[in-house]
Amino acid sequence: MKIKSFILTALAGFSSALSPLAEAANKKPNIVLILADDVGSDMFSSYGQAHSAQTPNIDKIGTEGVQFKTCFAPAICGPSRALIMTGVYANRTGAFRNDMWAFDSRGTLFTKQHSWAKLLSEGGYKTAVAGKWHCSALEPYTPEVGFDEFCIYESADKIEKHFGFNPVKQGRRKDVKLPDVRYWYPSTVQNGKYLDATENDFGPDQRCEFIMDFMERNAKKDQPFMAYWPIVIPHGPYTTTPDNGLAMDIELKKPDVRGKSKEEKERIMGEYSQKQNTRFVNLIQYMDKLVGKVMNKAKDLGIYENTYFIFCSDNGTASTAKDRAVERGVHVPFLVCGPGVKKRGMTEELTDFSDVAPTLLEMAGVPFPKDVPFDGKSQLPFLSGKTDTHREWIYAYTGPVQIFRTKTHLLEARSVLYEKPEGRLYFTADKRFGEGYKRVDNNPEHSQAKKQFKELIAELPNHLELDHPFYKSKYGQKWMNNNDIKELSRKHLYSHPDWKLYDQED
Repeated sequence: MKIKSFILTALAGFSSALSPLAEAANKKPNIVLILADDVGSDMFSSYGQAHSAQTPNIDKIGTEGVQFKTCFAPAICGPSRALIMTGVYANRTGAFRNDMWAFDSRGTLFTKQHSWAKLLSEGGYKTAVAGKWHCSALEPYTPEVGFDEFCIYESADKIEKHFGFNPVKQGRRKDVKLPDVRYWYPSTVQNGKYLDATENDFGPDQRCEFIMDFMERNAKKDQPFMAYWPIVIPHGPYTTTPDNGLAMDIELKKPDVRGKSKEEKERIMGEYSQKQNTRFVNLIQYMDKLVGKVMNKAKDLGIYENTYFIFCSDNGTASTAKDRAVERGVHVPFLVCGPGVKKRGMTEELTDFSDVAPTLLEMAGVPFPKDVPFDGKSQLPFLSGKTDTHREWIYAYTGPVQIFRTKTHLLEARSVLYEKPEGRLYFTADKRFGEGYKRVDNNPEHSQAKKQFKELIAELPNHLELDHPFYKSKYGQKWMNNNDIKELSRKHLYSHPDWKLYDQED
């Protein structure tokens, strides 16, 4: 599908009418969007991988509605969150990587593109965000972004910068040196006020309570709401949880193996890795517990049948996939249930994060902006059963590297800067997670797929090609001077050694 025709189709498919069940009830639906942090789709039990955590509450969203077998997000958090908030690819916004913001986009992301939070607020919704923001230089409570309420973890220095008081200096917080303030003894600012906490308080619980309180206050007023919950779990450090281990045990100390034999080093580091993985799994399962609490809260409030629940994650698993432009780096879970959503369960249809913004607006009955078109397409026609198809291709990236997919083919690790302008082409059929992928770069039987990807690349705006203006900018020159291109390419273009499940040889 051509880029221009795809955008026109997305716009034409939008209806300002309410979703089917909400229209019948003459009542706008509520929306809860949950974004996990640094965890790929293989870690959720409904995706069927043997090493996954057990996530029955998250899985339930898919069984009650739709679970996309294949969703792509950018391979690192800043660009991923920029895309989910705007519906516009980095090729136009400039949000390519955490340290690669072209076109001054850290400052202009929400002035040149629209935040769906602001659009929903202008359309009669109350909006809130709770957890991790990490999306441009603007904060979620600024007018350009437009959230009505917020509950965000911040350092004491940043709280002082934005709100004029320092909880440590004012004696409301111990000056404890922690590797992270998102988990135990959280440092949180809520609607402009610092939340007092003890060392036994767990940040995700704090923000879960905020989400449920926000839901309750608005439900009692029959006020439609949109709750965005970038939940921070299971981003490192892999801490204990209230269900597993002691409070304040935030980071597992890495063993000192100096002077040990090779066999002893392998044994000690193997035990360390196993403990780390146990913590990782425990965090995911605790996240699932919190998701279940919020879903049950909606039931208790009598709004469950009129509330969309969307669960996804910002990029692949941190230690083995994040910031890699291979499938495991961008393959994230995406599950949806709610009013009028047809019970499809697992679907072969494709989606990526550019679809989120138009989907949210159509769910809410809020018109699309006319001045900045979305790169994505609303999922609602497919979710509601008006159509049985959604997209022909999806797209993701990190820095100067691109990755594309159709239902049967994958083009990954494509980068002119890293001297891989053709990338690697695979025939995957309906398989995922690297199972049985066949390398077909020069196979004439797959020439049509290769042609399709070339056309997509040609029609997308410049993706940090060698003549991109970023490299001539002050920030671009600084980036080039501060980075070893060969070293970056060794990570960005290949899977982690433990996950090389298909041919990635040059």
